[in-house]
Amino acid sequence: MAKILENRVVADDFCLMRVEADNDAKMGQFYMLRAWDSFPVLSRPISVFDSDGRTVSFLYKVVGQGTERFRDLKPGEEIRLDGPHGNRFPDAQGKIALVGGGVGIAPLYLLARELKKNHPDSRVDVYLGFSGQPMLVEEYERVADSVTVNVGGFVTDDIDPAGYDVIMTCGPEVMMRVLYQKCVDTGAGAKVYVSMENRMACGMGACLVCTCKTKSGNKRACKDGPVMEGWEVFG
Repeated sequence: MAKILENRVVADDFCLMRVEADNDAKMGQFYMLRAWDSFPVLSRPISVFDSDGRTVSFLYKVVGQGTERFRDLKPGEEIRLDGPHGNRFPDAQGKIALVGGGVGIAPLYLLARELKKNHPDSRVDVYLGFSGQPMLVEEYERVADSVTVNVGGFVTDDIDPAGYDVIMTCGPEVMMRVLYQKCVDTGAGAKVYVSMENRMACGMGACLVCTCKTKSGNKRACKDGPVMEGWEVFG
């Protein structure tokens, strides 16, 4: 069990939780979170927003009974963590774009911070898309070279793929598909990585609920991903 240090609302239906837990979470990984004994039955997969080895933070959207339970937790209470699970985003260098939509912005914070720490000469531009109230923009501005915010439109319209060596993205599948296709249509040479946020049950690859079709056959988002190359999923 991990002790909750902070759990606050950051925008309509979005909360940021920080818990005390020794961890080695990497950029792009996720945990299975649980704050109940029997019901709801399944734990909830939540991407890592930030980690410093002693604490780990989660940005989550309140969409049902499980995340409603998370929202109601108070500092000092405990939550069960299982993880970290999944693979990670690559430690890329050069001109890098990070594109997120909705709760898909969550893994991009740690990603931006780590890329700039590991490669100070790299340029990391963050593109955030929201259907409603923007959130945590100042936090992203502290770890990236630039932050572009799109509210109510299409964040994919704001990026010129030709300006980047690597593009990493997380969010609605249609957004990531459009972004990948834009790279193809414009002849951009950027390598694209996508984080697949499929519905999950076990988080360990046993139940096959999160299976997605790829060029090399069916893959489990929780075990073989969630990070995959864009061509493999959308090519």
